[in-house]
Amino acid sequence: MSGIVIGLIVIGAVVFLLALWVAGVYNALVRLRNAVKNAWSQIDVQLKRRHDLIPNLVETAKGYMTHERETLESVVKARNLAQGASDKGAGPAEQGAAESGLSKALSNFFVVVERYPDLKANENFLALQEELSSTENRISFARQAFNDAVMTMNNRVEMFPGNIVAGMFNFKKEAFFEIENAAEREVPKVAFS
Repeated sequence: MSGIVIGLIVIGAVVFLLALWVAGVYNALVRLRNAVKNAWSQIDVQLKRRHDLIPNLVETAKGYMTHERETLESVVKARNLAQGASDKGAGPAEQGAAESGLSKALSNFFVVVERYPDLKANENFLALQEELSSTENRISFARQAFNDAVMTMNNRVEMFPGNIVAGMFNFKKEAFFEIENAAEREVPKVAFS
């Protein structure tokens, strides 16, 4: 009888340790999932800031750029698409595509601005341009932090033995926030004319 009791105690201890291990891995996965959500929220905050700055920038430029209506409209349209993707809670892939379109429209806008020296000297425009530049840097850092959190989460979900617990509790890989437009990955060419 004492052999049966000892056997039950050993089995109970193994089951208890296994349950502790599963709980530990589960909690780590929850912590990582929350880190990914937090990192996405940080991107969202900066994108909102970017979206809020653009109308002021366009409005300041309107008085100077009377012949560039199409450029101004494309920036506003791209901003509205990006904000719409953000407002409907789009995932990283869809949000990335919308933001790539906005980045392209802003690049075209700043190329056109070069033709207007009075606009480039306007204090309001310069302040808004500086704010937008600062926001772009914050977005870049937030994207990097998000992608780091996604990589950590995906490693845990895919690697043994965490993948066993991830599969049991339906944890999935997260999508990276990537630049869709290959032209944005290229080094910009600067030409002084």
